[in-house]
Amino acid sequence: MAPFVIRPAYLCCVLRTGRLLSLHRTGNTFYSGRSYSTEEDKKVPKIYTKTGDKGFSSTFTGERRPKEDHIFEALGNTDELSSAIGLAREFCLDKGHTFTDQLDKIQCILQDVGSNIATPRSSARESHMKRTNFTAQPITDLETWIDSFTKELPPLTNFILPSGGKSSATLHLARTVCRRAERSVAPIVRSGEADPNVAKFLNRLSDYLFTLARYASMKEGNEEKIYKRSE
Repeated sequence: MAPFVIRPAYLCCVLRTGRLLSLHRTGNTFYSGRSYSTEEDKKVPKIYTKTGDKGFSSTFTGERRPKEDHIFEALGNTDELSSAIGLAREFCLDKGHTFTDQLDKIQCILQDVGSNIATPRSSARESHMKRTNFTAQPITDLETWIDSFTKELPPLTNFILPSGGKSSATLHLARTVCRRAERSVAPIVRSGEADPNVAKFLNRLSDYLFTLARYASMKEGNEEKIYKRSE
């Protein structure tokens, strides 16, 4: 099996299996600790584990909770958000936009967001908290990017509808998913189970995606649809 790179905060990616993989770290890469010396060991591992068949899944702290729990609802929404951004990124790449590296970084940060959400503080040990800590730096980065794009955009004088070409429209779609993710995270933060910076990041991210959608439309020379009241 080929080695794969994974940051400590990204361990939430394997939570759906109901167990954490046994790993040891060598440099910046994690490798499976088992030996692959026999033919039996060389078999490709199955993606399914059946541990969630009864409608329960595990948090990073080891709790078993029903899949409709607010923790997993928020995790699903942030995962969907990353997918929506990934789709928008592909359209932006097709148009040669230079900001796609920012979208790459944001998708990685959303993994960190998920890790923090998957680590409810009521059951977390200090080691859990250290691995899934979420700082305010990503929020500052978003604000810097927003200010930079805003300087190049014409003033916003009307309500606009999701439009302006495929890049812009899919960025608007990602914005709406981001709002839903933020709504699902808000009660978790209020209860003290997740870092407040997670909610702040999602709030700022929706502003970034809105600004970026307008910027992409402008760069592509597409017209944004203006809201007009129905007669």
